[in-house]
Amino acid sequence: MRIGVLHVSVSIPASHSLKDKRSVIRSLKDRITNTMNVSVAEVGKQDYWKSADLAFVTVAARGDVVEKRLSEIRKRLLANPHVVTLDIETELL
Repeated sequence: MRIGVLHVSVSIPASHSLKDKRSVIRSLKDRITNTMNVSVAEVGKQDYWKSADLAFVTVAARGDVVEKRLSEIRKRLLANPHVVTLDIETELL
């Protein structure tokens, strides 16, 4: 069994309130979790309305499957026009 964690720090330039931030983050989380076998949580900066820290976690029997999923999440985050990706860290367990 392999576990992969993708920790991401993002900026949300168009956000002007916590409500705006939640809308962007919810949309991002829903799009990724509905199409991929991953879990996601906001793990930091909950009180800031211009930024967020997210953690994506996936589990699979083979390491290459985990790496492929995390790579796809990375691509989707970098292509999302509503957030600016500041930092991405990958951890395989």
